[in-house]
This record gives sequence, C-alpha cells and structure tokens, in this order.
Amino acid sequence: MGMSASAGRKGGRRRRGTPRYGAMAEINMTPFIDVMLVLLIIFMVAAPLLATGVPIDLPQTKAAPLNIEQKPIAIAIDERGQIFLMDQPVRAEEIVGRLQSLARNGYEERIYIRGARAVNYGRVAEIMSLVTGAGYKKVALVTEPEGK
Repeated sequence: MGMSASAGRKGGRRRRGTPRYGAMAEINMTPFIDVMLVLLIIFMVAAPLLATGVPIDLPQTKAAPLNIEQKPIAIAIDERGQIFLMDQPVRAEEIVGRLQSLARNGYEERIYIRGARAVNYGRVAEIMSLVTGAGYKKVALVTEPEGK
C-alpha cells in the first residue's frame, strides 16, 4: 500500500482556496480606546474655558495653563473697571466679605483674578491687594495663552 497524499498535513484533507484559520470574531479595542482618550483630553482642556461667564479680553503670555481639581473662585475686572465675583457684579468694598462666604477652604482657597487688557493696571493691583491683604494665599492672575 502506498502513502496517502495528506499524511504530511495535520488536519486531514483540505479544500483548495479556504483559509487555514477561521474568521476572527473579536473587535480590536485599541483604536477605540485611543479615540476615547483623545476625546477625553479635548473635553478636559475645553471644560475650564467654558466655565468663565464675563467676556474679557485677557493679555497674552507664554505661561502654561494650570491643572485645577475644582472650580476656583474667580474675580473679573472688565474694560470699564467694574468688578465681578463669580460672574456677579460687586463693589470693591464688598469683595472680602463675599470671598469669606464663598471660600470653602478658608484662606487656602484658590482665587483667580482676570483683568481685561484695556483696564488700568492699578485697578487690578488694587483688587489683588484687597484679596491678599484679607489673608488669602493662593491668588493668581489669569492670562490668555499667546497666539489666540
């Protein structure tokens, strides 16, 4: 008796033109996860930009944006020198009292001061000195990244 032609193959007889392995029924999740991570980063960067309510033309600098965990207390000074505390108009004499009612962390609360490009620098310095004079330690000036 002779040797059969299929003795060298493991699976016995195969038809010509059929793939050796069957169709893969799994979804490749790597591209999906990459797209989702990119979208997550885009929304994390865009969310703080949507949080500001008073439109102000901010000065531009080369400083990098800060990472924030929670919404900080924001003081805005528009072109006319009018002061807004958390998007509500307020007089300069009322700022310290209103800050104390808003600050959950006491004097360790993060406070951002946004001054319009056209506002007098002395007005921004006056408001900043009121806030720091009241004892708040984490006071920062907000600027717009260069190129916007």
